[in-house]
Amino acid sequence: MKPKPSLLVSLAAVCALLLAFTAVAGASPDKKDKSNGRLLFGKVLDPQDNPLPNAVVYVTNTRTRAVKTYIVGQDGTYRFPALSPALDYEVYAQLNGHKSDTKSVSQFDDRSEVYIVLKVDTR
Repeated sequence: MKPKPSLLVSLAAVCALLLAFTAVAGASPDKKDKSNGRLLFGKVLDPQDNPLPNAVVYVTNTRTRAVKTYIVGQDGTYRFPALSPALDYEVYAQLNGHKSDTKSVSQFDDRSEVYIVLKVDTR
């Protein structure tokens, strides 16, 4: 017994709709998708909120102890793009032997961009 042509057309339409839905669902951005990594950025300031050019910012991966550094510009800003959201980090700044407090970035913090001000008392 041969299936009716209308049944075949209906099945083909259902398959096409399922395929289209799967393609659209796969292309939609997931809010929890962290494939691009996390951005850690901020400023290095003195106690009077003036930028501290040439300060060095250190970011340490707490699992591997690997360290990344960034020398801040005239405006005191720093940025570390593409950090793994599945790891914890510690960040601090240093200038002329003076160091800021160490701040933490937790893997449980779901922000994709983390802004931290690091204050260094250079007196």
